Amino acid sequence: MKPLVASLVASALTLSACADGGYGHHFGGGGGLAYDAYYDDAYGPYVDGYWGADDVFMYRHERNGEFARDEAHHFRHDTASGFHGVRTARAPAAPAAPRAAPSRPG
Repeated sequence: MKPLVASLVASALTLSACADGGYGHHFGGGGGLAYDAYYDDAYGPYVDGYWGADDVFMYRHERNGEFARDEAHHFRHDTASGFHGVRTARAPAAPAAPRAAPSRPG
């Protein structure tokens, strides 16, 4: 019974790490935390961000705030003096296309 309970607990922890509302953090293999962005604090506090399809970093300062583009390259893929690792997220899902109103006969 104990192995079953341990297995269920491990599964629950794994699932809770994945259930993140679309903003999951990237973790490296081998059990260590891997950063895939480094930031120099030029924009102030960092809440989350992601690498866009055009490889420009999108970031925000507050939860539920608007994302801004890092045009000045204060986020980078590799470490450098004055930069520290930050956890990134997946890009938010694109909003669903608005549905057309159903037509009414008549």
